[in-house]
Amino acid sequence: MKYRAHEYQQYATNYILEHPICCLMLDCGMGKTVITLTALWELVLDSFDSGRVLIIAPKRVAQTVWAQEIDKWEHLTGLKAVRVIGSEKERRLAMAQQASLYIINRENLVWLVQNYRWNFDTVIVDELSSFKSSRSQRFKALKSVRPKISRIVGLTGTPAANSLLDLWPEMYVLDMGQRLGRFIGGFRDRFFLPDKRNREIIYSYKPRPGAEEQIHSLISDICISMRAVDYLQMPELIENRITVEMSDKEKLTYHQLAKELVTSLDGETLDAVNAAALSGKLQQMANGAVYGDERKVLKFHDRKLDALEDLIEAANGKPMLVAYWFNHDHDRIHERFQVRDIDTEQDIADWNVGKIPVALIHPASAGHGLNLQSGGCTIVWFSVTWSLELYQQLNDRLWRQGQKHTVVIHHLLTGGTIDEDIMKALHERDVSQSALIAAVRARIGG
Repeated sequence: MKYRAHEYQQYATNYILEHPICCLMLDCGMGKTVITLTALWELVLDSFDSGRVLIIAPKRVAQTVWAQEIDKWEHLTGLKAVRVIGSEKERRLAMAQQASLYIINRENLVWLVQNYRWNFDTVIVDELSSFKSSRSQRFKALKSVRPKISRIVGLTGTPAANSLLDLWPEMYVLDMGQRLGRFIGGFRDRFFLPDKRNREIIYSYKPRPGAEEQIHSLISDICISMRAVDYLQMPELIENRITVEMSDKEKLTYHQLAKELVTSLDGETLDAVNAAALSGKLQQMANGAVYGDERKVLKFHDRKLDALEDLIEAANGKPMLVAYWFNHDHDRIHERFQVRDIDTEQDIADWNVGKIPVALIHPASAGHGLNLQSGGCTIVWFSVTWSLELYQQLNDRLWRQGQKHTVVIHHLLTGGTIDEDIMKALHERDVSQSALIAAVRARIGG
């Protein structure tokens, strides 16, 4: 297929060519893979500024997307890529091949660093946000070889989905601490203040006055952002909140656990040992069931199931994607409705041709690389998630270029519960991330 680049795509490709260290914050569906491959073709086969290139990507994306894009576009002829995935034997065979590009899933990066002499001068980190933890093994592995890398490109749509603190590890793998400091402790002390705490235990931090603007300014010379709504014909988006109410007795049980960390449910004692456990149990109770001792599922109410039934009936066969979080959510939905999980490539194919009226999906398995917009235009969040990254990525599976219909996102919320806190947190994190994206927005045409 002949590639006719949009103006923004050519701009982004040139940005990679002109900046040996850079981060592209691109919305889903904007063609970040072909943008990057176009730059790599010039670097590897034209200017010879790059020799061996490593592409680090989510597993599903590493398996399919990058190789498919190389085969798809005429102008990428000559680029040879091998996929360093699968069993150790398959990975070693791949590494023994001669190629320009080596594509590896991020879970195998540690193996690569530990077992091979590093000889990649150019690295592409697809979904840079997956390196947001400085304690992760993948971050430590990449950090150890970073001085040997002369060109590095980070690609992400969610640069600071949960907190600006996430930016430090992401920027460190790009510039080795040049902009935000060499140590996360120093970054935190410089730009943040303790927020939620219990005596000497600090649970969260908040930016100091003016810190956000300073951070944005420090990274603006190597980062650009582009939003799909600015450059592409995006479908209309409608967001809807459907609130259900618990009975007085259910509210009493819920609030007793919230206040006293212990309550009784169906003759079983339900307790929470700490704040994190309490948050999880309250979220489960809002959904209608909760894990007790030894993972026993204690049913609490069916309010959200009833609301989901109303939505399914109103859809009258129109495809619907239902997002769940806990395993008992999954099981209870299966018990009540005729639904099908989206897990395999065949599931995805069947969804996209309209064969699945109600599909069930977990946000963590649907984040990157899935094209689902052909199969439907309705998402129902049975259980909302604290993660803005997973929330936005799943919504973007349907709300993207190529979607021919208005996208409707329903949120099933239980009134007076932690559901409302989660939605508020998602909104606040979105505002913070939007400010970052606006601060480094690409200015095309001057």
